[in-house]
Amino acid sequence: MLTAISYKSKQFSLLLLKIGIVVGAFYLIYHKIFHNSAFSFSAFYRIISNSTSLSLISVIFLLLLSYFNWYFEILKWQTLVTAVSKISFKKAKAQSLGALTASLWTPNRIGEYGAKAMYYPTSLRSQIMLLNLVGNAAQMLVTSVFGGLGLIYFSLNFRPIFKYESMAIAGLGMLVTGVLIVWIMNANLFRKYFQSFQRLVNFITNIPKKTMVKSCTFSVARYLIFSHQFYLLLVLIGSELAYLETMSAISTMYLLASIVPSIFLFDVVVKGGIAITIFGMLGISQPVVLTVVTAMWILNVVLPSLIGSYHVLQFKLPKSEA
Repeated sequence: MLTAISYKSKQFSLLLLKIGIVVGAFYLIYHKIFHNSAFSFSAFYRIISNSTSLSLISVIFLLLLSYFNWYFEILKWQTLVTAVSKISFKKAKAQSLGALTASLWTPNRIGEYGAKAMYYPTSLRSQIMLLNLVGNAAQMLVTSVFGGLGLIYFSLNFRPIFKYESMAIAGLGMLVTGVLIVWIMNANLFRKYFQSFQRLVNFITNIPKKTMVKSCTFSVARYLIFSHQFYLLLVLIGSELAYLETMSAISTMYLLASIVPSIFLFDVVVKGGIAITIFGMLGISQPVVLTVVTAMWILNVVLPSLIGSYHVLQFKLPKSEA
């Protein structure tokens, strides 16, 4: 009897949690679109509706780019998970989109780690979180490589003014942090934690090279898709900049945006502020930049998270956790 009551109580609590996540996601999206002082939906709609280049075909193509962006992300997750458990593309889709919806409240979508781990038994959760870290690291590596090249080209051609004092302070901070990490690793007090860290490193290094290569390949595919989607939106809304100039600005923007902490509620504001600064140097107006950033946010975050809401509601604890 007590076991039955405990089971029903757990299931009811899980149902409330799933409903809370979905309702919270819808509220965040609604608030961001219609009740945000930093964003005017009417201005966004006016610019989109006045664009003569936007057509049904171009909208469908933009939606297809979003589809393939997430298609490669789901493939990447399916590939990484094979290191501990084979899953179908359908399950990988449910986990990826469900985790997106569940992580909207969290800074830099860090809640995605715990959300994906919940799909697996307790014994596998630490490994699943590490695999998610590997996937995000692969995407960050690709963003850094393309962003670094774009930043060099952008700097040489547009001579942006950098605050070298701030860069020096940041570099000094990184050096001090590195020294502290080395000291901690050699301190007896932290030796057992360092051994745990070594086990984690060993797990990552034992991931098959083929899996790592595939993950990086899918990350490159994703980057090329969403960066060119941004470029296409700029062209459709009215930008007449040269391809290399625009792509260097886009890659610079994504590099800078990727290292600035943000939560979903302020994601568009953060990326919008960076984009306004970068594209302002190219003579693109603030309303146009904000419209493109918002359209990218709707296409690649809002729409997938709405689909993810279905997967959140369909979520069931693994058998060992039920």
